[in-house]
Amino acid sequence: MAVQLATKSGSVRDRVSAAEWEARVTLAAGHRVLAHYGVNDMTYNHFALRVPDAPDRMLVKRTDEMFMEVTASSLLTCDFDGNVIDHDEFQKIRGGALIIHAGLLRQRPDLNATLHTHTPNVMGVCAHKDGLLPINQHAMRFYGEMKYHEFNGFEFDPAMTERLLNDFEGGKYMLLRSHGALVCGASAPECVVNHHWLEMACQGQIAALSAGEGNYVTPSKEACEYAHQQFLEGSNFLEGGKDWPACLRLCDRLDPSYKE
Repeated sequence: MAVQLATKSGSVRDRVSAAEWEARVTLAAGHRVLAHYGVNDMTYNHFALRVPDAPDRMLVKRTDEMFMEVTASSLLTCDFDGNVIDHDEFQKIRGGALIIHAGLLRQRPDLNATLHTHTPNVMGVCAHKDGLLPINQHAMRFYGEMKYHEFNGFEFDPAMTERLLNDFEGGKYMLLRSHGALVCGASAPECVVNHHWLEMACQGQIAALSAGEGNYVTPSKEACEYAHQQFLEGSNFLEGGKDWPACLRLCDRLDPSYKE
């Protein structure tokens, strides 16, 4: 489904650089893949990407769009103060898009993409006293790397950015207690693939815990460490690898309007 916007004259593609347009198509595809796999909290949650040739700007969806509606042209270009660049309808971003995404990309130059979601499985694990447990192979991806952030209200206040940064401790993956997930990386494909692994890990944990506390098997510390090392020594599949081209094929089958 294509989204029609009231913007300045000329197509968005004609007004932005080739690098930004490519980033827009990639980010729009990421939204569509996530929606297909169940990231559907109506118009909430955001997935932001640093503009490749303008590193002090980011791309983020409109506040009134669902993930499944995002197209390359509908994405907003913003600076890290929340000002929307070259768009008549939206002048500022606010809330999580500003406090979480702009805040992190401003302070973390090593990150290019930030993804925040509220899926039921993730929220269930966020509420567990021990967080993400190493009880399935998908969870091994995050063994020793997952960070945690205590709930202090909705992420709307400017002071909350600093708390997030402190709890992140230079990491890429964090569970926000009573809230949701934060998955970051060097690219949008990296975020999509790692979020998929996290979602699967959480879904597996919820299923295992349905048998009752203590009625599940936990591998040894040595096995967990070895499995995590295998991830680190593997190919680039957790950066997108062979999965990302498959994701693009999925998007084209579902609705190629994401490229518009």
